[in-house]
Amino acid sequence: MQTAPPDVSTAEKDFYLKEFRGKSLLFALRAKDIIAPRDRDVVQEVLRTLGLNETRMILLVETDASTPERRAVEELHTQLSHTLSGIPAPVLLSPESDENQRCLIMLETLRTAPVFIGLWPAQARPPALQNTQQLANRLTVYKLVILDPQGGLTAGGAPLSFLNGSHLEELQTHGARGELPHERHRQLETARLALEGGVASVSLCSPANLAKELFTYEGCGTFFTLTDYCQAERLALDDFPEAERLIQRGEQEGALKKRSPSEISQLLLHGYGARLGKERDLVGLCALLPYAGDNAGEIAGLYTLRRFHGEGIGSRLVGKAITEGQARGLTYLFACTNQEGARRLFERFEFRQVTPDAVPATKWHAYAPERKRAVSVYKRKFS
Repeated sequence: MQTAPPDVSTAEKDFYLKEFRGKSLLFALRAKDIIAPRDRDVVQEVLRTLGLNETRMILLVETDASTPERRAVEELHTQLSHTLSGIPAPVLLSPESDENQRCLIMLETLRTAPVFIGLWPAQARPPALQNTQQLANRLTVYKLVILDPQGGLTAGGAPLSFLNGSHLEELQTHGARGELPHERHRQLETARLALEGGVASVSLCSPANLAKELFTYEGCGTFFTLTDYCQAERLALDDFPEAERLIQRGEQEGALKKRSPSEISQLLLHGYGARLGKERDLVGLCALLPYAGDNAGEIAGLYTLRRFHGEGIGSRLVGKAITEGQARGLTYLFACTNQEGARRLFERFEFRQVTPDAVPATKWHAYAPERKRAVSVYKRKFS
């Protein structure tokens, strides 16, 4: 039996499988992009996993019906049929039919099978991506996944991991001026129209990285939403397992110091989490630890997934902590960090760098001397 790739942790995978259970995902791909067995195997394994997870899947495959492409689709179907029962053969969709007719064909299949595989002629009108977007909106699927060997978008050589509505419109403007390759411009247009039509999110990634994009916090492509929908709220008990996984990731990356289980429990009990979208996963967190004897609070454990750096997640969390500190009538807040980005963030919120003795002495009890020398201490007074 195949298992998750080494870079997909079981905990993260299980979290996303819970999100996708009972939902519908539509995949847009080209048959020529799964001719290579390695890419096809990754796609097949993700689909198999989702099928066993009670996730409904629609595959819309653009094909020119050449022998290599036909064999690639047949092999994908055969592989899936070995573990998911009742999957009918791929269906050639007619460009002459309207979208309601196409939807009815899909629905009839999905009544009894977890997967529908539809073939779309490569030279047909509307083009495959436009047909995909129309069907995604007509059915209001939960998520649209566009597969492309180039993977996600980049800007200046750096990956664009996350795009919301305003950034998407800006990129589309560049595409309309001919500053983006035509295929990329069409993908952006597909993503925008799908989101505006009710699809919750769109992912653009390569076939080889499909598992990492769907089953990990960080992903490996470009994730689109219409707006950021960022909410920073107090962590609930049911959030704790997910939040602890974020803390562990931050420790592994060196963004957070190593903490004992009791110290992690303190972060969780006093923690705030940032989410993008209703009922979506946590993308960042921090805690507001109380120092009652000094009527102060510490912003601790501030961490944001790399994928969402630059999207204002850290600002939402720090802003939430400041609002909470003011509501509690605290004299001041402080924070300690060895991260340059966090330093700039605190300075934007009018924190001022101070010496370690300007904050509660209990902060430094059992604190590693080498780390104390490495961190910068920031303080923001309320009175």
